[in-house]
Amino acid sequence: MSALRMAFNELRRITSGKLPKLAVLALALVPLLYASLYLYANKDPYANLNHVPAALVVKDKGAKDLNAGKDVADELLTGKKFNWKVVDDADEGVRKGDYIFALTLPEDFSEALTSAEQNKPRQGVLTLTTNDANNYLGSTIANQVVSEVRRAVTAKVSTEAADKLLLGFSTIRQETTKAVDGATQLADGSATLRDKLGELDGGVQQLSTGAVTAANGAAQLRDGTHELRSQTAVLPEGAKKIADGARQVATGNETAATQAEEYAKKAQALVGALDQVNGDIAARLRAAGFTEDQVQDVMATLGQVRKPVDDANGKVQGAAGDLRKLATGADQVADGAEQLSSKMPGLVAGVVKLDDGATKLADGNAQLRDGLQKAATGTPQLKDGAAKVADGSAQLRDGLSGGVNKIPNQDDPTRAAIAQAIGDPVAVRGLSQTKAATYGAGLAPFFLGLATWIGAFVLFLLLRPLSRRALAAGQSALRVAVGGWLPGALLGIVQVLVMFTVVRFVVDIEPSNPIGTFGFLALMSLTFVAILHALNAAFGAVGKFLGLILLILQLVSAGGTFPWQTIPVPLYPLHYGLPMGYAVDGLRHLMYGGDLGSVGKDALILLAWLLGALALTSVAAYKQRVWTASKLKPELVL
Repeated sequence: MSALRMAFNELRRITSGKLPKLAVLALALVPLLYASLYLYANKDPYANLNHVPAALVVKDKGAKDLNAGKDVADELLTGKKFNWKVVDDADEGVRKGDYIFALTLPEDFSEALTSAEQNKPRQGVLTLTTNDANNYLGSTIANQVVSEVRRAVTAKVSTEAADKLLLGFSTIRQETTKAVDGATQLADGSATLRDKLGELDGGVQQLSTGAVTAANGAAQLRDGTHELRSQTAVLPEGAKKIADGARQVATGNETAATQAEEYAKKAQALVGALDQVNGDIAARLRAAGFTEDQVQDVMATLGQVRKPVDDANGKVQGAAGDLRKLATGADQVADGAEQLSSKMPGLVAGVVKLDDGATKLADGNAQLRDGLQKAATGTPQLKDGAAKVADGSAQLRDGLSGGVNKIPNQDDPTRAAIAQAIGDPVAVRGLSQTKAATYGAGLAPFFLGLATWIGAFVLFLLLRPLSRRALAAGQSALRVAVGGWLPGALLGIVQVLVMFTVVRFVVDIEPSNPIGTFGFLALMSLTFVAILHALNAAFGAVGKFLGLILLILQLVSAGGTFPWQTIPVPLYPLHYGLPMGYAVDGLRHLMYGGDLGSVGKDALILLAWLLGALALTSVAAYKQRVWTASKLKPELVL
C-alpha cells in the first residue's frame, strides 16, 4: 500500500458521515479563528486612542507674556488623541477608573517657565496621575504623551527666550550706534575745548607779565611815599614830585586796569563757553542713552579738568577788580598830590594817607602778581588735561565704532530661524527600511505562526498518526510515516489558505510579498504538522502534552513581540533551537519587504525540522510494527 493510498484512506475515514465532515471543517477554521480575530481586534489600537478617557486639569494662572497652560490644553484638545475631559480635580476619577490617566498643569506653570528672566530659575512641573489598575499600557502611553508635551513646551519656551536674546542684541547695537554718535560729538567738543584753552594760556601769560610790571610800579610808589613822609621838610618840591609821580602811576595803573579788564572779559567768555560745552556734552550723553549717573560722572570729571581754569578766572576777575581799584586810587592819589601842592595845610595828613594807600596798593599788586603767576602755571596743565580728554574721547569713539559691527543685528526671518535652531536644535528624521502598516500588521508574523502551530495541533485530535492496517501489513516505516503525515499536511494547507485569504482581504493586512508569504506559511504548516505528527506517533497521548509544552516554550522564546534578545540569557538556546523563531523571522521579511536572504536560511531550518520529524515518525512506525499489550490497551487515551 502506497503512502498516498494510506493518506487517502485516512481522509476518507474522517469524512465518512455528516458529523465527521463538520469536524474536519472546524479543524480547517481553527487557525483562522485564532489569527484573524486577534489581528482584527488589535489591527490599529492607536487609531482608537480618541476613545480612551483622560482628564485634563488646567490650574495655570499664566505669566506676563506667556500662558503655557492654556496653550498646552488647546493643543491637546485640538489634537483629539485622547477623549480629554477638562475637570477641576481628577484624582478620584482616576482612582475609580473614570479616566485612564490625568494630566495636571499647576498654577505656577507659566511663571516657572519664565522664572529665568527674573534670575530665579526653576522648572515647570507637569503632574501625570496614572493607575495601573485601570490599564498598564495606558500608563505607558500616557508617559509618552507627557514626554511629547514636555518636549514641545521646552522647544517653544527656549525658542522664545533665544528670540528675546537676539532681539536684545539688536537693541544693544542700536543704542551703541547712538553712543558712537555721542562719543563723536564728545570728541569734537573736547578738541574745541583743547584749542580754546590754548588761547587762554597765551592770554594768562600776558596778563601775568602785566601784573608783574604793575606790582613793581606799586612797590616803587610805596617806596616813594615812604620817602615822601621822611622828607616833608622839602614839602613844596617834594609835593610837586609826588604829584608828578602819582599821575604817572595813575596813568600806568589805568593802562594795567584796562588791559586786565580786557583779559578778564576773555577769561569770563572762556568760562561761559566751557559752561555751554558742559551743557552740550551732558545733553548729548543723555540723548545717546547714558544713564544720569554716567552723565554726572563725566561732568564731574570735566569739572575737575576745568577747575584750574575756573580758579584762574576768579583770580583774573579779582585782579582786574583790584587793578581797577588801584587805578582809581592812583588817580585819586594823583589828584590829592596836585591838591597837596596847592593846599599845603592838609599836606601832612594827605602824605600819611598816601603812604598807607601806596602800601596797600603794593601789597594788592603783589597778591595779584602771585595769583596770576599761579594761573599761568596751571593753564598749561589744564591745556594738557584737555588734550588728554580729547584723545580719550577719540579713542572712545573709535572703540565704539569698531565694536558696533561685532554686535549681531539679524532681520526678523533670520532671527526667528536662529531662535528656532537654538530652542529646538535636534530634529529626528525617520528612515524606515521596512515598516509594518499597523500595530496588527506588526504582530501578524507572530500570531500567524502560533495559529499555524495550533491548527496543526488540533488536526491530531481527529487524525490517527499511523495507519494500523499498514503497520499490521508490515509496510515500510518511511511509507507509513509519510502516509500518516500527508492527511495532516493537506488539511494544514487548507487551514493556511483559509487563514491567509481572510487576513489579507477581510482584516486587510497586506504583505509586501503575498506569494512568498503564502508559500512560507505552507512550509510552516507542513513542518509544524510533521513535528506534532512525530510527537503523537512516537509518544501517543503524551505527545499531545509535549506539543503544548513546545508551544509554551516557543511563545516565550520566539521574539514575537519584543526583540528576542530581551529574553533572559538562559532562554537563548530555546530561541536558537526551536522552529517558531525562524518562522516569525521569515514572515517578517516577507510581509514587510526585508532582505530575502535570511528567508532562505529560515526556510532551510524549517525544512530540516520537517525532515527530522519525518525521520522520528519513521522510527516510531518501525517500532510500532511489534504489537504489545500496552499498545492494544493503552493506559491513557486523548
